[in-house]
Amino acid sequence: MSEKMIESRSEAETFAVGRGLGESAKSGDIFLLDGDLGVGKTVFAKGVAAGLGIDEPVVSPTFTIVHEYEGRLPLYHFDVYRIADPDEMYEIGFDEYLYGDGVCLIEWPSQVEELLPEEAVRITIEKDMKNGPDYRRITIAEK
Repeated sequence: MSEKMIESRSEAETFAVGRGLGESAKSGDIFLLDGDLGVGKTVFAKGVAAGLGIDEPVVSPTFTIVHEYEGRLPLYHFDVYRIADPDEMYEIGFDEYLYGDGVCLIEWPSQVEELLPEEAVRITIEKDMKNGPDYRRITIAEK
């Protein structure tokens, strides 16, 4: 497993890290995005979308579970925070998204852990207030 830690000191830097990931994304990539509420997951997701050439507004799909965006590759942005039972994911055709031609970005992946492939890239965003209110530690772990 390789792991890379990136320090971000602003929303713009967090966005830029996401953008870089989006620019290098390939068809079938799955990104699992973890972090507490308010840590910058949506900012990061907006960066990934920008890197994929998506210019429409990106918002967290908290109540709809998934938003689809068209760019260089399709982006399937999931927020599974409200999923009570992972089997609910089958009702929305989760497998077709996961093993399709687009890029999946899944917020709160621990809610559906048993459905996720091992090769997914894990991204964790953490605050560290002793380094300032805008500081974020972004860890990207790949198998």
